Amino acid sequence: MSFIQLPGGAVHYREMGQGQTIILLHANPGDSQDFAAVIPALAQHYRVLALDWPGYGLSPAQADFCGASNAMQLLADFIQVLNCGPVILLGNSLGGNAAVQYAARYPQNVSRLILISPGGFTAHNFFTRLFCRWQASRFALPPSWFARIYLRKKTSVTKAMWQRAAGSQSTAATRILNRRIWRSFSQPASDVRALARNLRQPVLLIFGAFDPVIPAWRDGRQARACIADADLHTLPCGHAAFAEVPVLFLESVFAFLDCSADQSAEKSLQQYK
Repeated sequence: MSFIQLPGGAVHYREMGQGQTIILLHANPGDSQDFAAVIPALAQHYRVLALDWPGYGLSPAQADFCGASNAMQLLADFIQVLNCGPVILLGNSLGGNAAVQYAARYPQNVSRLILISPGGFTAHNFFTRLFCRWQASRFALPPSWFARIYLRKKTSVTKAMWQRAAGSQSTAATRILNRRIWRSFSQPASDVRALARNLRQPVLLIFGAFDPVIPAWRDGRQARACIADADLHTLPCGHAAFAEVPVLFLESVFAFLDCSADQSAEKSLQQYK
């Protein structure tokens, strides 16, 4: 575990492995531990960096961090300070949105994109805007309730995610942060559809067939329409394929990256089969 000082403040990240850098970007709420099931396998081939967005995990809160645009800028600072490009970006939800924004603006620094239920491809209507406003209000679903809705498969990792959602992610400060980020998703700056049409990197899209928040039948199709050459995989899970169905997730990812898990990584995944 490491901390890095960025212009906006200190950020915590987890590091494992060697080789080309792959950066893992979590959702809202969430933290770097959400990727616990897949980090060891990825680290057999890559230098894995899994960061905590400010206010989540071990990263201190930052007063001006309140949305996807802030996440993109923090990611830009993170890559610049570590001087680790060109990188592979793997982002879930908020993390996927930040990954698209960064890759579109700094294409020379990104070799591939893996987007898991990325935010920002929703064609907003009255009901989606109302939902974002509701989640941005004091009447929002508590993080623990929301996690139980969007995590549809039970594993040791999703159980730990539920526990963090009910604990560290349910403090007064983190719930305010959660609401601010939800509010940002109703704003034009979080819409990545136009940016995604300009992506030149190979892109893997992974959506959950049972995700009620960013559904495959709607957002998956929209993302695939925006990124003409993307590979689209729909897996039997909810919002976090890497935690819910890590074996199927890694099969898709390794096929996309043209590599495979070694025996030690396969052994660590047996508990999820």
